[in-house]
Amino acid sequence: MDSLQLYFRAFVILTPPILTEIKSAGALQAQVSQGQSPIGWAVDIIDFKHSHSVNLNDGHSMPVLGFGTHASKEIPKSKAAEATKIAIDVGFRHIDAAYYYENEEELGQALRDKMVDRSVKREDLFYTTKPGEELMPEDANGKVILETVDIRDTWEALEKCKDAGLSKSIGVSHFNHKQLELILNKPGLKCKPTCNQVECHPYLNQSKLLEFCKSKDIVLVVYSALGTQRDPYWVSSDSPYLLEDPVLMTIAKKHNRTPGQVALHYQLQRGVVVLAKSFNEKRIKENFQVFEFELTPEDMKAIDSLNRNFRYSKISFALDHPYYPFLEEY
Repeated sequence: MDSLQLYFRAFVILTPPILTEIKSAGALQAQVSQGQSPIGWAVDIIDFKHSHSVNLNDGHSMPVLGFGTHASKEIPKSKAAEATKIAIDVGFRHIDAAYYYENEEELGQALRDKMVDRSVKREDLFYTTKPGEELMPEDANGKVILETVDIRDTWEALEKCKDAGLSKSIGVSHFNHKQLELILNKPGLKCKPTCNQVECHPYLNQSKLLEFCKSKDIVLVVYSALGTQRDPYWVSSDSPYLLEDPVLMTIAKKHNRTPGQVALHYQLQRGVVVLAKSFNEKRIKENFQVFEFELTPEDMKAIDSLNRNFRYSKISFALDHPYYPFLEEY
């Protein structure tokens, strides 16, 4: 284990087998049995007293506003590190990352630098990662190679990570309600998922999935809350620009806020953990100001009415996989 990893423990999110970079549950279990961490970095999860947090079903807590670190491949990895330092200076204490983003080394150094200069303490940070072993392998024709791995087996491997002290909390991503039930109804289940990270914004408000998760004491964590960064690998070029929606712009003007701040606060007011991603210093500061105002019931109703079940990231390369999560209503 290198020195950066000594600073952190892990919060791990499991993606469905069609998306995970883990080839098999056995590979993950092998790493655990050898005393190796299958993840990059993460944190001891302690309530950050200067920000709002939500209690997880395992007794830990998660700041309700997180900083997203994914960037398209043309953006230098150093930009993610620089933005993370700015985010910490602004007040973010929840950092969302993944092995797939290929910038965890830079993020780890950024976090270490901020601890060394005493901007933040180790125990103040909440770091989320998604474990991996191989990045999107492709065949000779450029088609992503997919495998079918039983979700319950992979979940059991993550439980072993938690038992081994490699993770404080474990959760899932992109799961529909039937996939969540597969885990919840698993014989011998030790740990419920603490959260489910999904795409969610006014055009895809995930109201039914949110209610299901609340009924099971699972926190919904949302990405693409501001629409999307429009990476052509994931998102169609003709997708609508969420932050140019007239309803959001009207509400933003009424509150003397930006449409982005309204979209973020909308999620917080629904009881959702929201991730805000920007590498622009001005916007990072604006995104952290979302606790400074409230939306009226009329505002919330108007934003609710924007829902059109529109998904920016359809993960089309996995459409034919038996675990493709988006064929269910929620």
